[in-house]
Amino acid sequence: MDLGANRRGTDMGPSAVRYAGLSKALLEMGLDVIDRGNISVPVPESVKVANPEFMFMDEIINVSEHLGIAVAEVLNNESFPLVLGGDHSIALGTTLGVSKVIQDIGLIWFDAHGDFNTCETSETGNIHGMSLAALTGHGESRLVNLGGISPKVREEKVVLIGIRDLDKEEKVRLRNSKVTVYSMKKIDEMGIGEVVKEALLIAGRGGNGIHVSFDLDVVDPSVASGVGTPVTGGLGYREAHLALELIAETKLLRALEICEVNPIVDYGGNRTARLAVELVTSALGKRIYQ
Repeated sequence: MDLGANRRGTDMGPSAVRYAGLSKALLEMGLDVIDRGNISVPVPESVKVANPEFMFMDEIINVSEHLGIAVAEVLNNESFPLVLGGDHSIALGTTLGVSKVIQDIGLIWFDAHGDFNTCETSETGNIHGMSLAALTGHGESRLVNLGGISPKVREEKVVLIGIRDLDKEEKVRLRNSKVTVYSMKKIDEMGIGEVVKEALLIAGRGGNGIHVSFDLDVVDPSVASGVGTPVTGGLGYREAHLALELIAETKLLRALEICEVNPIVDYGGNRTARLAVELVTSALGKRIYQ
């Protein structure tokens, strides 16, 4: 899906990640893999924008509902949902599906951005910048009440990691929320290891498990250039891997989505998608030395 952003190309992200060898890498870890293909998403050129304050909202809601059903079905079958994106509006559907099955799920959100805007604070009208706000019960009612569940995650169990680019009013909204934010400055001060350990205590409180939503733009563009909205000063290669390795060690991970891979703006032969594959394997337990 690239309906939630203002730059084309993230709809090719899932294909790029598949081409980078995702299934093969997971099979080599001894995991069973079922690729259920893509959920149908209209291309922006085929859709007339009904409201510029909420770009492609009807279409995003429809796709999110289908994604939520698919994720819930996977969890009910006692399997692990791995969702490939696509812009970060896919989190609406993924988190809906997780919250349908797992009560009081925790959420760790890796991102250069807060995605905590509403139509009143958004400078673009792009829904990928509103997804976390909607999931925690803030914003336009159709997004907030998607799937008949609101909030889908409690603010007290949401942790943002890697933030370094917030809109002015978005900063105020986050400060007034109960969401825990670890900016890149905080990561520089504490180290990614300590940040993730604290995040796991917050999001993992109660033992119901966590969902990880990983936007590749949390990683520095020198490492991951092929993303929808790159911002300099992000996580390094080893920091990103360590973060997901620490999450894997807890056995709390119940769902994972990787988003904002944009092969159109990538360089180095699908480099960012290859990084996405590596990060998925780290999150699912791959180790250099056991």
